[in-house]
Amino acid sequence: MPVAATDIGDLIRTALNELGRMRFESIAESLQEYVVMREWLKRERLTLSDGTAIQWTVVLDPDNSAKHVGLFDADNVNISDGTAIASVPWRHATWHWAYEHRETLMNRGASRIVDHIKIRRFRAMLSGVELLERSAWSKPVDSSDKLEPYGVPYWVVFDPNTTEGFAAVNPSGFPGGRGGIDSTAPRHSRWANWSAKYTNVSKDDLIRKWRRAFRKTNFMSPIDIEDFRRGRGRRYQCFTNEETLNALELVGESQNENLGRDLASMDGTLTFRRNPIYWVPQLDSNTEVTDPIYCLDMSQFYPVVLKGDYLRETGPIRAPNQHNVWRVHVDLTYNYICRNLRCQAVLAKA
Repeated sequence: MPVAATDIGDLIRTALNELGRMRFESIAESLQEYVVMREWLKRERLTLSDGTAIQWTVVLDPDNSAKHVGLFDADNVNISDGTAIASVPWRHATWHWAYEHRETLMNRGASRIVDHIKIRRFRAMLSGVELLERSAWSKPVDSSDKLEPYGVPYWVVFDPNTTEGFAAVNPSGFPGGRGGIDSTAPRHSRWANWSAKYTNVSKDDLIRKWRRAFRKTNFMSPIDIEDFRRGRGRRYQCFTNEETLNALELVGESQNENLGRDLASMDGTLTFRRNPIYWVPQLDSNTEVTDPIYCLDMSQFYPVVLKGDYLRETGPIRAPNQHNVWRVHVDLTYNYICRNLRCQAVLAKA
């Protein structure tokens, strides 16, 4: 009968299995993609600010002073208010890990298989990344919430009562409007994103409406304005759930006559007008909007981070009443803003 190494007692007692020293594999991730940390919160793409809140000025309309005149006509000069102040509060996130000093004494030298401190740091950071991903694709229940950040659905509202067009509505639970500007108030109707309903993922339905959404939200001012987001990467990005992305891939393959032997030639390469389309696993469990596609102008929608509090690591600091225990804390102060709602669009099933 064959004998395996594990059957030999002396060998078991004198030799360890190959334990993969200094390496570990993670199955802790609950999501397949983490768009927020990968695309939005990279250090080189950050927008930093200070103060007690994030604030900016929105120009609502022209002053309507232009007219044709005759020779020697008298001037009639009137000044009207044409701006509104948008503001959002800071939101704060934190996570941590800890270790006992004697653990480090045991986990070193020839006895160390993996660095357990690195594993604890990894698990804590993963907890933070997943928190940021979940909150970016949701919104607070209402304006009384003082903890949750203002994610994409807060700024880009799907209006089931609007077939196609700019929906001058406020997000549910926020009668005062987005950023404190009420879209239902007189003169504020332009404070609105594009919203469209579709029934089928087809060129005649969804794709046609998607094209129109891109055209209608592509505002280019004839007056030069400082480009405060120049060089921030790809301007337009599209985000959807897996069900919709899979249907879009099938549409893409059906119009390609040179698929060759690749049975899934569109996977990972799908774009709309050369803009990337990302799968957001968090949208798979979305119950408020059915099969949404968010089309975001990232020069106008982005996270703002409090200067000095971007993943700020504090520690190790000694735990109170535990002289051998050390803690490390990570803090982030941030929120999402949308400086111009008319550059954003969402398409979803009715």
